[in-house]
Amino acid sequence: MNYSHDIFSRTKLLLGEQRMARMAECHVLLFGVGGVGSWCAETLIRSGIGHLTMVDGDTVVPSNINRQLMATTATLGQYKVGVLRERLQLINPEAVINAVVRRYNADTADTFHLADYDFVIDAIDSLTDKAMLINHATRTEGVQLISSMGAARKLDPTRIKIADFRKVTGDPLARTLRHKFKSLGVFPDRRFLCVYSDEVLPNAHESDDRINGSIAHITAIFGHMLASVVINSLY
Repeated sequence: MNYSHDIFSRTKLLLGEQRMARMAECHVLLFGVGGVGSWCAETLIRSGIGHLTMVDGDTVVPSNINRQLMATTATLGQYKVGVLRERLQLINPEAVINAVVRRYNADTADTFHLADYDFVIDAIDSLTDKAMLINHATRTEGVQLISSMGAARKLDPTRIKIADFRKVTGDPLARTLRHKFKSLGVFPDRRFLCVYSDEVLPNAHESDDRINGSIAHITAIFGHMLASVVINSLY
């Protein structure tokens, strides 16, 4: 059965048939399906992206439930990408959705062929892995990178923005990334867009493990805005 006509009828009214066709042919590679990446993935599929590969090696834990789309008490212990893939295929059974249970790092970077994709979306938490992916993607011809900066310790959605990485101000993760690139002596090879916020709140409750607080409406908007860059690029 062909579902695409019915489920995307409202989207087609806004974007037009030719743009919808480009969305259906678009290949997106998403690293990280946590509080930001999970919402990004769903927005892409609900908007008509036809090919999505999601990469994440983590399983659902109780602390994910407050902000991660696929995290519920019923999915605890299951791999995030597997649970999310099942949900997304129910939204659009015709989409080609791949779930890769793997972490992007120095040991696995060469297993990802970034040139096979139109867009690479970075929603990675690890600073080292994030810096590596950014440098890898900006050196890969033909792929557009979009990166999420820090979504923790924020409450005001009106302060979330999209900007060139070089113009991001007030975001601690972006500042730390710049220091990381400087220490490595390796910098991004070309410009790329970021979703960020210049809001930085203190944690109101102390944590022994120094994990920062985060909340669904912020992480979700970060994810939606990452997806919007893909959608608005496909003219």
